[in-house]
Amino acid sequence: MKKIEAVIKPFKLEDVKDALTEAGITGMTVSDVKGYGRQQGHSELYRGAEYVVDFLPKIKLELIVADADVDSTIELIINSAKTGKIGDGKIFVSSIEKTVRIRTGEEDEDAI
Repeated sequence: MKKIEAVIKPFKLEDVKDALTEAGITGMTVSDVKGYGRQQGHSELYRGAEYVVDFLPKIKLELIVADADVDSTIELIINSAKTGKIGDGKIFVSSIEKTVRIRTGEEDEDAI
């Protein structure tokens, strides 16, 4: 099993969720986060004063998938979150040693 963490632009959340749901991926955790990468934030004007916005609003998706579904899930996220502009986000994949569904006690593949 793998954990896929995707940091995307907020307005792309519905597109990504719809694509994942259509592919049969039913569980995910969504968090509002702030951060920056290469774009290093941006400058804005407020009442004539310029200020720097260092941390930009993003959405972080976390989902656990079977090893066989990792590549297709990543491809779905890329295709539905990509705008072609800087700040589209990142995807991180890590291994999960164990998963347990609290309600039923099911473990690993049965728990996802």
